[in-house]
Amino acid sequence: MENRVNKTPIKNSNRYLQILLLTIAGGAIYPMLYLRQIYQDTMIHAFNISHVQLGELYSVMGLLFFICYTPSGWLADKIKPMKLITLSLLGTGLLGLWYSTLPSYTALLIIFSGWGVTTGLTFWGAVMKRIKLLASKNEAGRFYGIYDGGRGLVESILASIALYIFSVTVGPDDTNIVQGLVYVIHMYSWFCIFLAGVCFICISFESKQPEEKEEKQAKVNNKSLLKDLGYILRQPEVWLIAIIISSGYHLFWSTYSFSGYLQSGGWGLTAVMAGTITTIKLWLRPVGGVGGGFLGDKFGNIKVLTHALTLSALGLVGLICIPSVNLPANVVVGFCIFFILFVGLLTYAVRGLYWAIIENLKVPESKLGLAIGVISAIGYCPDIFIPLINGYIMDYAPDQKTGYQLYFSYTVVMACFGIVACYVLKQRVSVRPAPAVTPVTVE
Repeated sequence: MENRVNKTPIKNSNRYLQILLLTIAGGAIYPMLYLRQIYQDTMIHAFNISHVQLGELYSVMGLLFFICYTPSGWLADKIKPMKLITLSLLGTGLLGLWYSTLPSYTALLIIFSGWGVTTGLTFWGAVMKRIKLLASKNEAGRFYGIYDGGRGLVESILASIALYIFSVTVGPDDTNIVQGLVYVIHMYSWFCIFLAGVCFICISFESKQPEEKEEKQAKVNNKSLLKDLGYILRQPEVWLIAIIISSGYHLFWSTYSFSGYLQSGGWGLTAVMAGTITTIKLWLRPVGGVGGGFLGDKFGNIKVLTHALTLSALGLVGLICIPSVNLPANVVVGFCIFFILFVGLLTYAVRGLYWAIIENLKVPESKLGLAIGVISAIGYCPDIFIPLINGYIMDYAPDQKTGYQLYFSYTVVMACFGIVACYVLKQRVSVRPAPAVTPVTVE
């Protein structure tokens, strides 16, 4: 049975300041982990590793994510979220400073494992929970939308600054790309450490929040974790949503390879030019995320998500096929840029709608946090094997361009599973008796 405790509302200014801080933190902590989406070839050169080894690094980090997602919610129940967020930012920044020394492959494995803990265990659950606590009733969608779209905006701003630093350092002929990458890593690392200091100051504000009483009382009754876990795993909607998230996540992962695809296509694009195009794509994240959310509210989240997945897959097919068409190189490059931006925009819309479809879960609100943890663990488990698949394809394909095309083809197939899952979920929701539909907020 749930405890219901009257909460004294937090001032709006306080709530929005906190969501702003969480958004900046979310936008700052992840980009350094995924520098490959802009600097993949530069990373391979700077760290003197192969595509397979790069894939192994991300696979190890993905394994840590898979292990950490579910307990991250439990940890957020035990320790104040802002403390965990502070620790996460500090740990990620310090690991980044080690990363900037261009260490050995063994050290890189340790660093990526550490990032799996600092962003998967101590950050993910804490942020999700903090947003839930800040949002009043019927505000969760708005707050999660602000977080995801705002996070994309922060990532875009940081990526643009980083690209400027990189371009100034490397020069017009890519002669100093390693030093450029080091400076980029420094920028992200020190920004995380700075934010850790800001969040540390905010811990005192968090301790004054009245909703803490409700959290503590809820913990007392949480004595049936395994029973709740079994209940959640028996819900077909949990698996369908997890498949949809996994499918969308495959698409998102494919965007990390766009920069490498442009550089390997033999179209004369330098690292800076390819990085500029993929950075422009990052700027589409707020547009795709917020726009997808508004369209979902108007036309139905599942319907819009289905269309976004389908169009993303078709965009990837276009990206695969256009170099095979007998067209001038500059026209091929133009089409590739169009498809990259098109797929990027739709992929961000898919991400923005990920969690909105959780409203179709028939799970009591008291079990919703655990359900989100389980869906996260299943839906984001591609973090474990996609990097390996990508690495092996790239190393064993006849050439890099073909490797990227094979990898994009695999992603299209996986996207089809998500499209089918959307249709099945839509069918289940449409035949559900109206009185039994009790929407829950996205938290």
